[in-house]
Amino acid sequence: MSNSPGNLYGIGIGPGDPELLTIKGLRLLQAAPVVAYPMSENKPPLARSIIAQYLTGNQIEIPMLLPFKLEQSSQPYYDAAAEKIAEYLVSGKDVVVLCEGDPFFFGTFMYIYNRLSPRFHTEVVPGVSSVMASASALGVPLTYRNDVFMVLSSILSAEVLAEKLAVADAAVIIKLGKHFPKVYEVLQQLGLAERAKYIERATTSKQRIVPINEVNPDDVPYFALIVVPSQWKPDI
Repeated sequence: MSNSPGNLYGIGIGPGDPELLTIKGLRLLQAAPVVAYPMSENKPPLARSIIAQYLTGNQIEIPMLLPFKLEQSSQPYYDAAAEKIAEYLVSGKDVVVLCEGDPFFFGTFMYIYNRLSPRFHTEVVPGVSSVMASASALGVPLTYRNDVFMVLSSILSAEVLAEKLAVADAAVIIKLGKHFPKVYEVLQQLGLAERAKYIERATTSKQRIVPINEVNPDDVPYFALIVVPSQWKPDI
């Protein structure tokens, strides 16, 4: 056992395209003896699948089982994952924790960070978020100059969504899934539906861009979002 504990790295791996992993993230990933990643029950781990081609083949892997359900407490799952990771850190091994998108932007790594960073040296490597990747894929600039820009969860009530969208110059509504009908209705009420752009699974092989008025509410996945871009002003 090493006398010094290992280092903990939270690496943002982007929204799905393996080539969006940063050079620094790739270097740390391939140097780490231990790699951890989130996964849900009965589903292949998305984070691992994104960077699978970069794994060395001789790394220890830690699948972190997480519920991903609002009605189910995730605390015991993160506690268990953190303690498993801590075992390797204490033994002197560096651990990389993969996080889709960016670790500190609605990322699962935040909860590991909160539990372990007080005990171990921790470094966070930023990643490309689905918000930025989606705007690029859609070909729409998000904001100009002094715009007010908001990122909103579709889980918010219709009243809160309407209140926030009414004062934003540009916005992105994330995690659509079953909440799409509510969000679309709010956009229509505010006169924003014509500006709104829909995209799902941005940058992946399953990326899909559909006119928002043609979206089938029954087919909207969790990894879908709506971009309401800023309106370009000709005098700029």
